[in-house]
Amino acid sequence: MRNPIDLDKRKAFILATVVYEYIATAEPVGSNTLTQKYNLGVSSATIRNEMAELEAGGYLVQPHTSAGRIPSDAGYRTYVDQLMRPEALASEDQRRIHDEFRAASRELEGVIEQTTRLLSNLSKNLAIAIAPARESQTFRHIQLIWLSPRTGFAIIVTSLGVATQHLFELGSDVEADELTRLSNVLNSRLGGKRISDVGDEIRAAVVEMHLGDDLRAAIEHAFHSARDTEDPNILFAGAQNLLDQPEFHDLRKLRSILRIVEEQKTLYDLMADSLTNDVASIKIGHELGSDEIAECSVVTVPYRHGGDAIGVLAILGPRRMPYGRLLALASGTADSLGRHLQDVEIR
Repeated sequence: MRNPIDLDKRKAFILATVVYEYIATAEPVGSNTLTQKYNLGVSSATIRNEMAELEAGGYLVQPHTSAGRIPSDAGYRTYVDQLMRPEALASEDQRRIHDEFRAASRELEGVIEQTTRLLSNLSKNLAIAIAPARESQTFRHIQLIWLSPRTGFAIIVTSLGVATQHLFELGSDVEADELTRLSNVLNSRLGGKRISDVGDEIRAAVVEMHLGDDLRAAIEHAFHSARDTEDPNILFAGAQNLLDQPEFHDLRKLRSILRIVEEQKTLYDLMADSLTNDVASIKIGHELGSDEIAECSVVTVPYRHGGDAIGVLAILGPRRMPYGRLLALASGTADSLGRHLQDVEIR
């Protein structure tokens, strides 16, 4: 395959037009179609020759001998990276997103589920979400409750309103007012820190108050329990939308795709880059790393809380997807989700 930057202006325009037409019709595109529907300013024979060169360069493929051509993975990649114009979120989509979040749940899991369903309905494809891991959330509040001289109860609340409870036992006596004072000190010192980064402050507070190591260990264990140690929580909605795509009328192909989707680790790996690198990304065809979903593409966008990327929204559909619109849709939904998590008192 030639380097995409070697495409001259006319080849680039023809490639973009083939991609646009194929996304719209799901039918291989021939030179006559381009001549009749688009004002390219050259003859059908010239377009035919240019398309043959694009095919030789790896940008187009001819699925059947007598058929027109369709974009290859390289053709889509060149289109997405260099030829696609950024799209704004449509006003109708803006209204639907706004209305959805105005009535959205105040429960974290509930709002993520609602967002996933919304994105699948708007995109007419399969929508996926990685819910925020607790260790990526920041500290909001701790309450240490005295039950007996050697027994206590810790309640830890994260920035997203997720609460965890931990019963602890001590090797030496502690007084109720000591737990109350320690709660106040920790609440004043830990605000805004990640749940995974509070160990030093806990140790310092316990030492300054001359409390025992067993209490320090109990609180550190409570924070450890508050982190997400299990696999990431991944939700998806709209699998039935894939049935409407002509690429997936073969139910064997669809079953293979859904089998991959149900494998949480595989699905997480497809989207993890956006979470780690805090950037939107588009993976096309064989870039997904599996022959079973090589006819798919995935658009992923991180959503944020307090400036940090804490989860990902994604749209999985055929390679023949309207990339510009779906990127705008995923980005707009992620922005609204982030604002909802920031502005609403999540429980």
